[in-house]
Amino acid sequence: MIPATEATDPALVDLDAWAPARILDALWQGQLAAVQAVGAALPVLEAAAEAALPLLAAGGRLVYVGAGTSGRIGVQDGAELNPTFNWPTERLVLLLAGGEAAFVNAVENAEDRADLAREAIAAHSVGATDVLIGIAASGATPYTLAAVEAARAAGALTIAIANSPNSALLAAALHPVLIETGPEPIAGSTRLKAGTAQKVALNLLSTLLMVRLGRVYRGQMVDVQAKNEKLRRRALRMVCLLAECSGEVAAAALAATDGQVKPAVLVARGYDAVGAFGALARVGGSLRQALANC
Repeated sequence: MIPATEATDPALVDLDAWAPARILDALWQGQLAAVQAVGAALPVLEAAAEAALPLLAAGGRLVYVGAGTSGRIGVQDGAELNPTFNWPTERLVLLLAGGEAAFVNAVENAEDRADLAREAIAAHSVGATDVLIGIAASGATPYTLAAVEAARAAGALTIAIANSPNSALLAAALHPVLIETGPEPIAGSTRLKAGTAQKVALNLLSTLLMVRLGRVYRGQMVDVQAKNEKLRRRALRMVCLLAECSGEVAAAALAATDGQVKPAVLVARGYDAVGAFGALARVGGSLRQALANC
């Protein structure tokens, strides 16, 4: 059976003969439809996040697995978690068929190497405390499928994101997330509709997890690592906003807490640095709860 993403859209078979404006309009309409298709998966994404939450709160790892476009989208989503939410790099595993070389170049036959996927899962000791997300537009990529199967057998919580119904990948995962984007404007080119939908779904899933883990407060990325001037200015603005204090007070609070926003907010509200870190530790890092206990 041909995956839905490999099928030909009869409305677009003469795309190459159209005027540029019409081509762009058709591609744009496809992108809008891809984003819209994610809506039907929101309840499943919520259930997957809620199941993952206690594992991650207890110290588990996030593992992303994919090949080609899907794998690169997974790597991008995972790689952004550390600078945005201070998700520990030691609790993030990014598995792309073909390894690092496949980030920018296609690696022939890499997606067919189910054996290498199983070896990677074993090498990283993926197990019962971990959350693995496998992404494949067709839902049939051997590398991704083998990784999900091996991780689930090892006790990990497995989530699969695919764009083709009734696929093996969805059947293999504990939490299957189907996003039906249908045929691509260019048959099989899943960097288009399927890729867009995957990117949106991963954005939603990972951001929901970070929000629920207390790494966002009042719409601010309060766990951000202020490693450059732009981010240092952002941290200062956040402390001013959240602690309702002057820039001078915010700067002193950040200096006392090694540039960390959450404890700096508490310091600006009257804690000393040791007390601020302790208050956050007692409530699992939740600034909202720590402020409620002031």
